[in-house]
Amino acid sequence: MRFRAKIVDLACLNHFGRVINTVAKLAKTCTLRLTVGKLYFILSDKVANGGVSMWCELCQGNFFDEFQMEGVAAEHNEIYLELVPENLSRALKTAQNAKAVKIKLTNKHCPCLRVAVELVSIYLPVLKTMKSVVERMKNLSNSIVIEANLSGEMNLKIETDLVSVTTHFKDLGNPPWASEDGCQSSAQDTNLESMAEACIDIRKLQQLLAGQQVNPTKALCNIVSKRIVHFILLHEDVSLQYFIPALA
Repeated sequence: MRFRAKIVDLACLNHFGRVINTVAKLAKTCTLRLTVGKLYFILSDKVANGGVSMWCELCQGNFFDEFQMEGVAAEHNEIYLELVPENLSRALKTAQNAKAVKIKLTNKHCPCLRVAVELVSIYLPVLKTMKSVVERMKNLSNSIVIEANLSGEMNLKIETDLVSVTTHFKDLGNPPWASEDGCQSSAQDTNLESMAEACIDIRKLQQLLAGQQVNPTKALCNIVSKRIVHFILLHEDVSLQYFIPALA
């Protein structure tokens, strides 16, 4: 059995999330039935014990930009999966404002749905240089916008009523881990120039840059648009990860 799907349109993602949230309020567990054209969320308790029934039917074309599935056999091209809708609802909430969301059926320990949020990963410039830039910007604003793309470009920006300052970095490179199962977009389905961005507390960024003494051999960050910036500093057997949530 195989199943993978992708939602790119933000309105479709939010609508799908609302549907799953509604299902989660009606059923702790349910059966997810997947066909080529539709998804069904089914609850059928024993009526004799006072149970309730639920049937929610979705046309996949109204929500998904990509939808591929293969059932047990060609003559039975369907997939049935027991699902805790609350878990799926929580996963989708973390993906709000993401560039795209991938949903895939995996079977490492048992069959389950894997939700992956697409992000942009990029190597950071020399940390001393970045620290110097951020320290100067900190005197002008309490927040900073970090944006990057898959062409190795990153910008640090501040904007206030009185001043707008942007520092550009180019040719930084992107980590080579955009795989079939990874969260990062591949070159075939992503505009390499498209920027992922997040506005964060500049003091928290300055604290990371000023306080680190690892002297990493590699430093990179992952950006989920308008959600979070995830910094990774690597040095031999030391790995430091630092998460800064985006400001509302």
